[in-house]
Amino acid sequence: MDTLPAWPKGKKLVHLDLKGAPPRIDYLHKLIGIFSSLGADGLLVEYEDMFPYEGELKVLQSTQHPPYSREEVLSIQEVAKSQGLEVIPLVQTFGHMEFVLKHKSLWGLREVGHCLGTLNPHREEGVRLVEEMLRQVVELHPGSTSLHIGADEVYLLGEGEESRRWLSTPGRTVQQLFLSHVTRVAKGVREAWPNLNMIMWDDMLRGMDHDTLKGSGLVGLVQLMLWDYNPTLDVKNTVYLLERYSGAGLSELWAASSFKGSTNVHTCVTSTQRHVDNHLQWLQVAAALPEGIHMLGIALTGWQRYDHLSVLCELLPLALPSLASSLQTLTHGQFSPEAQSRVTKSLGISSVEVETMESDSVLFPGRRLAELVVELTAILQSEELCHFEDNMFVRGWFTPYHRQRKSVSPLIAQQLQSQAMRLLAFVEQRVAMVKKEMVRLYPASTAQEWVEQHVSPVVAPLQRVLEDTRANWSFILCI
Repeated sequence: MDTLPAWPKGKKLVHLDLKGAPPRIDYLHKLIGIFSSLGADGLLVEYEDMFPYEGELKVLQSTQHPPYSREEVLSIQEVAKSQGLEVIPLVQTFGHMEFVLKHKSLWGLREVGHCLGTLNPHREEGVRLVEEMLRQVVELHPGSTSLHIGADEVYLLGEGEESRRWLSTPGRTVQQLFLSHVTRVAKGVREAWPNLNMIMWDDMLRGMDHDTLKGSGLVGLVQLMLWDYNPTLDVKNTVYLLERYSGAGLSELWAASSFKGSTNVHTCVTSTQRHVDNHLQWLQVAAALPEGIHMLGIALTGWQRYDHLSVLCELLPLALPSLASSLQTLTHGQFSPEAQSRVTKSLGISSVEVETMESDSVLFPGRRLAELVVELTAILQSEELCHFEDNMFVRGWFTPYHRQRKSVSPLIAQQLQSQAMRLLAFVEQRVAMVKKEMVRLYPASTAQEWVEQHVSPVVAPLQRVLEDTRANWSFILCI
């Protein structure tokens, strides 16, 4: 690919998704220094339940592990400032409010009972809840000049009973319902903090026509952040969207790419090339934009979960080569040998892919954990382990038919038991090494959760076979 212009002037924000695997504060401080050295200008921090909410909102705090203290939240900002990074907090105010609406005392604020993520926009107590969340977060970020109010993926909006009644009036639409809540929240922020810039996700506006966007009430009030994490991002359509927003008066715009957490809901090992490709597509978008469109910057998102209730995806140490490569791609206009060299020298690795990196004496913080997770993932994905129940001896001599009738060959049972014990012992040894390293960087609860989500389901078939061989042992028939 020919060299494209470097990313236009504007901020390059690293997104910190803290709703899963929140780093210990000392490790987070080190990461902030790395982000700065790699070319970032700021942090987009999504605290969710890791924010130290107070008063009636204390129920929102994580119970799985302690949230960051007020002093720790301030220390994040102090370290960022010392590294030349601004901090932009992100607070969800409409969709993806699972961490709020999961609590029994707040069930009544859901748009529909079976959807934990979407707030009912008709309840005054829901609006007051959002306003109080925003107040506490903004007041604990005295140096921030921008606030992200979320508002993406507002699922099932319009399907609640109160929304159906509201929509029964001729001329009213779900789009208007969405806009009425978002503009109310945004106007409340503007009234409380007149100098605070507001950013929101764009996806709920993509289907709106010119007149709806122009009359949305958001013009001059918010900056839209258009997100697309696909390595084959549609450049033409993305340019069209940005032109449409700008033409409707929403002229202050951001892009949002991805350096991790957008491949698969359960991915453990980050592919650098996939995310570099996403940034190369964004560079094509930037190069194709007319002069009148004002891009304020790009947020490199690093999702830790797809939502509050999903499994953990790639941990930050496994994504640092991807982040470094993505930032350097934006800086150089391509992932050139020079850009790759900058990444490998900065992190002290021989390859930009975490699966094949070899290190020299320079160890980036978390590298050992990254190596151990790569090794363990390879074991868990091995043919022998993944398809243990499909091997010839299980399918031929140890089927449910044989187990139920206690008609198992002693020789086969002994062989299967030995094989299962060997594999389990090997996995358990590696898991112990991963957990030991992980608790240095993350809460112990994160290490336990990661193992239960990514290891336990894979070894469960082995454990079942082992238990069944033992259960059958005293009843085995000599054939």
